[in-house]
Formats: sequence, C-alpha cells, structure tokens
Amino acid sequence: MLSFWAKTSGTWINVALVLVGTGCGLVLRDRLSPRLQAIITQAVGLTTIFIGISMAATLSKAQAGQVDGVILALLALVIGGLLGEWWQLEKQLILVGDWLKTRFKGGNRFTEGFVAASLLFCIGPMAILGSLNNGLLGDSTVLVVKSTMDGLVSIALTGTYGLGVGCSVIPLWLYQGGLSLLANSLAAVIPDPATAPSILLVSGIGGIMILGLGLNLLNVQKIQIASFLPALALGPLVSWLAQKLLP
Repeated sequence: MLSFWAKTSGTWINVALVLVGTGCGLVLRDRLSPRLQAIITQAVGLTTIFIGISMAATLSKAQAGQVDGVILALLALVIGGLLGEWWQLEKQLILVGDWLKTRFKGGNRFTEGFVAASLLFCIGPMAILGSLNNGLLGDSTVLVVKSTMDGLVSIALTGTYGLGVGCSVIPLWLYQGGLSLLANSLAAVIPDPATAPSILLVSGIGGIMILGLGLNLLNVQKIQIASFLPALALGPLVSWLAQKLLP
C-alpha cells in the first residue's frame, strides 16, 4: 500500500518547481525591458502552439468505432463549449483569480496570468499519465519531467503576468493530486492509458485548447479557453458512445 507522499510526490515536486520558477521570474522581471519581456512572451506563445499541435495530432489515433477522432473532438468541443458558456466557467475562473489577486495584492495582469498558467499546466497528457503512474506505482518520473518544463515556462510567464502564475499551483495540486489519489479506481476503467482511445481523445482535445492558449499569448485572438473545459470530461463519453452505437 503506497503512502500519501508516494502517490503524490510528483505533484509536490511540480508545485515546488512552479513556485521556484515564479520566484525567478519576479526577480528577473524588473531587470528586463518591455521589449525583452515581449520577446519572451512570444517565445512561450509559439512554443505553446507547437505543443498544442503535437498533442492534437493524437486525434488521428483516437478513432472510436467508425467515427474519426477529429469528429469526436469537434463534437466534444462544441457541446463542452456550450456547457462552459452556460455555466460561465471563464467568468468563474476569473472571479477566483480576482479573489486571489486581492489576497496577494497582485498587479494588473495577475488574473490573466493565473488563468493562463492554470490551463497550461493542467491540460495535457503528461498531467494525466504522470499522475496515474504516480498514484498506481509511486513512479513520479513523468511528473518530474513535466515539473521541469513547467518551472522553466513559469519563469517566462511570470515576467509577463507577475505573481498570478505562482497561484496556479492551487488548481495544479487539486487536479494532479486528485488524479493520483484516484488512480486505483481509474485504472479499473482505463487498463492502458497510453493507448486507450478515450485518453488519446482527451489529449487531442487538450492540444486544441493549448493551441488556443498559444494564440491568446500572442494576442492573435482572444479565445475563452476555460469555457471548453467540459469538453475534456465529454471526450471519454463521446468515445464510448461511438464505440457502442457505431462499432
């Protein structure tokens, strides 16, 4: 029987490295000119777009029954986006960010940084697979790799958005820690997360959302990413329905 620490060690490391990255970003922030900060933000935005495209490519392997993964992702995103707008998820996340901004006396872009970092650090296959590995086997390798990447990205994001990036560790811990603690239950439903169509579909949907986040970082188009969060939960459902109805 694994201990609480063994199951969640990767998440704690992730939290620590994001906080360290945020601290480094705050120190460097005042030493960089606005032009240099803009270049760093653009670099993060372009890299985020690349990560999103790479993740979205998994949709080609996410076919369920006779339905292509891209079609399933589109259905999940449309329905999930409508639900997210109905539930006003973007507004709710902004309210949480504003509350934290008041508590921590954050700057003008605190909430924007909290929302962007929370979505970027929580959406993706490494968060899912890493948390399941950590919770089932006590193996934090995947999450340690993710933690290192998140720590480096948080330096750049903090240079642009400030302290709000560091507060993203709250939803990060709740999400990854929750998955790790529920890993035994999830393993009974998902025998092989690395190849399961439902997980590939969730990764692909997450990739499309991260692509949208990259566009936001580059100020190309304001996309309400949080409104699409229900699509991540709908992914396994539409995959299951496609397998049952169109085998």
